[in-house]
Amino acid sequence: MSRAAPVAAVIMLADRFGRVAADLRVSLTDRCNLRCTYCMPAEGLAWMPQPDQLTDDEVIRLVRIAVERLGVTEVRFTGGEPLIRRGLVRIVTEAARLTPRPRLSITTNGIGLDRLAPSLREAGLDRVNVSLDTLDPDRFHTLTLRDRHADVLRGLRAAADAGLTPVKINTVLMRGVNDDEAPALLRFALEHGYQLRFIEQMPLDAQHQWDRHTMVTAEEILTALKSFDLRPDMVSRGTAPAETWLVPGHVDAAGEPARVGVIGSVTRPFCGDCDRTRLTADGQVRNCLFATEESDLRKLLRDGAPDAEIAEAWRVAMAGKRAGHGIDDPTFLQPARPMSAIGG
Repeated sequence: MSRAAPVAAVIMLADRFGRVAADLRVSLTDRCNLRCTYCMPAEGLAWMPQPDQLTDDEVIRLVRIAVERLGVTEVRFTGGEPLIRRGLVRIVTEAARLTPRPRLSITTNGIGLDRLAPSLREAGLDRVNVSLDTLDPDRFHTLTLRDRHADVLRGLRAAADAGLTPVKINTVLMRGVNDDEAPALLRFALEHGYQLRFIEQMPLDAQHQWDRHTMVTAEEILTALKSFDLRPDMVSRGTAPAETWLVPGHVDAAGEPARVGVIGSVTRPFCGDCDRTRLTADGQVRNCLFATEESDLRKLLRDGAPDAEIAEAWRVAMAGKRAGHGIDDPTFLQPARPMSAIGG
């Protein structure tokens, strides 16, 4: 009589400060079909050579190791722009088959989502985050150097229609650029049943031109929304990055009280509750968004290392995580990789 193979022990991704990483962000590509001015130069970047990028099978294997051996319960696929990854639907399908099944989401600019949303939902994707910084098509073109505003709006609608809910919108406000749109963006989200989250601009641009003094802060965002008479959300955010407020008189698509979030990564850091681990498109583990060092899992994969060895290397990489990102420290250095190459 045959016996089932023994189940691998889960060793968890704990660091020396007692935090446990259960949320995996997987960058599927460093490429993007927009040129957002706060992210990359107009001419784009030197993209990652194809041989350096993890194959679909390698991505699937690392996600499986993270879920089965390291206690990861949530997987977010990011980029660059993940929708341009040809194997995306297959990767989502295989991740949804894992036991225990992780919650699966994606962060996207929304271009192509109108076409892919039904397939992604069928594959097992649970929800989406869509980046949208303006409601003005002309301003969108100025910000992204592409005339794709209508495509993003179609993507949002398609995601909601496919049941990829709650559909969340991520917005970065920039002083003198789109900071006058906060109320309009919130009204738009409320009218369509989307959940809006404003994000403080972080020092992750390829040009290294970020300036804290020109960043729109969380406090300024809340001041811009005073007319909505926001109320503090008494539900604990847990390890979620967004502080949320209730919007009186409004409900979301599920009939729950409508909420708006603010992610104050710079002025209201939440490092003490961080539960994220990051995997770049070329197979490097980053234990912090602002880490200056990485740990190479791709080499282990391609050298034929067993799952247990890869899991242990991942655990060691996370054990060395710093207490915080240190943006306010005079010695802070912006990561060499921009956001498009790290993944959100």
